[in-house]
Amino acid sequence: MDMCPLCNGLEMRVIQCPNCQTIMEDRGKITDYLDDYSAYMDIDIMKLFDGTTNSLENHRCIHYFYCRGCQHEDTRAIKE
Repeated sequence: MDMCPLCNGLEMRVIQCPNCQTIMEDRGKITDYLDDYSAYMDIDIMKLFDGTTNSLENHRCIHYFYCRGCQHEDTRAIKE
């Protein structure tokens, strides 16, 4: 069984904002933001809608990162 180390609190990623060099916040899976109930849906099914080709097959969890300094938004594929 594959699991995301960020979603499960096993790791932290320090991502620096490319604009202002502030450390960006991990705001969780990008699919959690699709609608009010998406955070409660099956993770593997939601990977079909995360905007990244083959994230399910490649065991990647797409995380949303946000910079409080300049409001820059970014996504990163995290290896499960």
